[in-house]
Amino acid sequence: MKMRLVPAVLAAALVGASAPALAADPDPAQLREISKQLFQPIPEASVVIAEKKISPDQIELGKWLFFEPRLSASHIISCNTCHSVGTGGSDNIPTSVGHGWQKGPRNSPTVLNAVFNIAQFWDGRAADLKEQAKGPVQASVEMNATPQHVETTLRSIPEYVQMFSTAFPGQKEPVTFDNMATAIEAFEVTLTTPNSKFDQFLAGKDSLNGTELKGLDLFVNKGCVACHAGINLGGQGYFPFGVVKKPGAEILPESDRGRFMVTNTATDDYVFRAGPLRNIALTAPYFHSGEVWDLEEAVAIMGVSQLGAELSTEEVKAITAFLHTLTGDQPKVEYPILPRSTKDTPKPSM
Repeated sequence: MKMRLVPAVLAAALVGASAPALAADPDPAQLREISKQLFQPIPEASVVIAEKKISPDQIELGKWLFFEPRLSASHIISCNTCHSVGTGGSDNIPTSVGHGWQKGPRNSPTVLNAVFNIAQFWDGRAADLKEQAKGPVQASVEMNATPQHVETTLRSIPEYVQMFSTAFPGQKEPVTFDNMATAIEAFEVTLTTPNSKFDQFLAGKDSLNGTELKGLDLFVNKGCVACHAGINLGGQGYFPFGVVKKPGAEILPESDRGRFMVTNTATDDYVFRAGPLRNIALTAPYFHSGEVWDLEEAVAIMGVSQLGAELSTEEVKAITAFLHTLTGDQPKVEYPILPRSTKDTPKPSM
């Protein structure tokens, strides 16, 4: 199954040109047809696994590594620490706590459905999940490890040596930093959340109530869809935070210039990847700064800063009700019992 990504330009064109104006009480059938042009449902994990030709052995190894704190220098921080699969794929704090109790500069994005994003991180500096997996392991403010630390640790544990050999057959030395990232990517590909109320609506079911339908209508016709279209309702492009009016410094810190810090291009100043909205009701606090805890407040802020519109209380509540319909079936992940080392492992560094 190929994932069809709808660019913001096309989304805006569909809303402004081909999509007829909707009535105050939108017609569900008409709204469904418009929505099917702008969005796609989240597929079952098995569909994505088959498309990407990922082996079960790599997925199983990646699951163990995702929960493995010994990848970090301190031996206490794992991928799941900041991207908890039990709490919407994030850690539900403004910025994550990393090595030496340091706080990271940005809110941790959810790992759920991250496979569908055009790139990873708020500034898009990682092209895919494999590249993303390498970043936090080495970042001094996060796991503070090195490729050598990771490889030495994993080679000291016989069960991991065997699992790497099985997951990467034919390689002379399968326990490598690069293969670690490949395996973690394989596991993260499985973290999809299908069957949301909205996906059921796209499939033809009357799964949305009146308020939720009005919220979807507003989401489309107010222009939210210009940045939040496609399969993940976002995550497909980069946009300035503050298209019309920049929010205050507590929400948009002056020191964090977004994608500019990656490209060093003036037009990327305070530009960020549009946040994917799948499971957004589970992932407070919001924005890259993590300074807004209430979803209704986040909707109101986006109305002013991105659309130049003072949304009414009723409109904010309706859009928020629609956003709640984007919560899908959460992946069922059994926490692995991790193997113990029978050799000397690198001493934890705090």
